[in-house]
Amino acid sequence: MTSPVNPAESDVPSPSQELWKPALLRAAAALVFGAVTVFWAAPSVAGMSVAGGAYLLATGLILLWGIPLTGFLRDSPAGRLLSAAGAALTGAGVALLFLQGSLVFAVLAALGLAVAAVAELYLGIRFRGRHVLARDWLASGIIGLGTAVTLPFFVELGPHALLGVAGGGAIISGVLWILAGLSLRHDARAAASKAVN
Repeated sequence: MTSPVNPAESDVPSPSQELWKPALLRAAAALVFGAVTVFWAAPSVAGMSVAGGAYLLATGLILLWGIPLTGFLRDSPAGRLLSAAGAALTGAGVALLFLQGSLVFAVLAALGLAVAAVAELYLGIRFRGRHVLARDWLASGIIGLGTAVTLPFFVELGPHALLGVAGGGAIISGVLWILAGLSLRHDARAAASKAVN
């Protein structure tokens, strides 16, 4: 799903050749969480909070770690947006590790996912066709926003339903990010072999 970068655009920095690493780590976190939600037949409220909190925390930390690899400086407008997205996910994840309850899970997870999704949607639109992750940010933003909007409607159905909604979004997101990561890794290897020759 990655798109080619147009080097003629001066406001879009070149991403690092290592950008595939956070993409694949993000995919792994999402797919592991998604697998847990699929195979966990009767999660408790505490289990839901720990699993969801760990997923959001891991995703937020990976997002924060990967900001310099996107090519954006942390104090640039795009870097600040990515920092806000990572901080929202990290904060929601930490809160869920300590706070329990179906309503708490739905609200905190929805808020963290929504902030991150809006940031990614904006960046995807703003840098469409000019940054290698623009299409991925757009798709990830739509998935995250859809998950965030849907979560509160499943509060009454309990932990299994809430984890099902969050896990479904995570699986779709994980597939997206694994494709992006593999594509970025392939492009990085192709560029490196071209530079050697």
